[in-house]
Amino acid sequence: MSTIAVNAITDANGGSTTSINGTTPNAYNTVGKNLIINGAMQIAQRGTSETGITTSGYKTVDRFKPGMVTLGTWTSEQSTDAPDGFSNSFKHTCTTADASPATGDIFQLWTGLEGQTLQQLAKGTTSAKSITLSFWVKCNKTGTAQVNVRDYDNNRMIGNTFTINTADTWEKKSITFDADTTGTLDNDNTLALGIEWNLDAGTTFTSGAVPTSWETTSTADRAAGVTLALGDATSNYFSMTGVQLEVGESATEFEHRPYTTELSLCQRYYWRQYFSGANVIYDRVYWNGAGNNAIFNFPAPAGMRINAATVTCSPTTNGTGVTFTYHPHGNIIVYRVSASGDNYLYAQDLSINAEL
Repeated sequence: MSTIAVNAITDANGGSTTSINGTTPNAYNTVGKNLIINGAMQIAQRGTSETGITTSGYKTVDRFKPGMVTLGTWTSEQSTDAPDGFSNSFKHTCTTADASPATGDIFQLWTGLEGQTLQQLAKGTTSAKSITLSFWVKCNKTGTAQVNVRDYDNNRMIGNTFTINTADTWEKKSITFDADTTGTLDNDNTLALGIEWNLDAGTTFTSGAVPTSWETTSTADRAAGVTLALGDATSNYFSMTGVQLEVGESATEFEHRPYTTELSLCQRYYWRQYFSGANVIYDRVYWNGAGNNAIFNFPAPAGMRINAATVTCSPTTNGTGVTFTYHPHGNIIVYRVSASGDNYLYAQDLSINAEL
């Protein structure tokens, strides 16, 4: 889908024009065009740095995580090294090398999206739309990496390679993926599309061909175009920011959201309140029976992705045999008590996890 000229613009002299200050507007250059959350890597509720990483999982920057199977050891961080117009990036540095990955080894970065946020793509219909992914990257090595869009609802994928042309230099990349008239996305709060940046892998993932058209997911194709071999030496690094996924065949300028808006979007999936020293989040209730629920009032956000979110509280309570449950209507934690009396709940570090 090409840029669409807009003819109903009135210039300063009262005439019609198709451009503003020499720029023709893109029909998709609107608020909310970016389907990615935290693409500027501003939010890092878990912390700004973690070392010794050898397994997959969210570590630092919200909504993005490393995915790996026994391919080196890494440091993940929210870095302040970023291209002009950005303040942060998502950086991974190799601290223990693996120059000869086993067949099933892989190292990638990943983010996922709910199906109910993607219905405008009309995927699986005759009106399906192309999408364009753009992002900034910086790496100490040159070579090619591969980025895939994976449809988890229908076991489909499409991908392409991008090239690091100059080492230690911020470069902007843009890839357009064809519309897919096969496989509708479920209109729910579960994982529908995932985006994976594959940076190193063994032959299980590299023995196929780059899936430049939509296909049934093939493990052998997922990193078929990767030559970067990011895990082959210590101090290799890869940084990324300015990630945007939008409808259309061309990349538009990155949509910068207010910090508070981005934080709120991230808190649908993960929320944390941390207090240092003697400061705690505290509430108490008198409970007159065992084996029932007591309501403790805490500043938990309403509208997290799932009701069964995992609540972690440290330290916990004066009770025994307790469990925690997030309540979807907000601002309360439900706590299972096992004895009567004056029960209290306090925490220096309280978090709720509803990640995809």
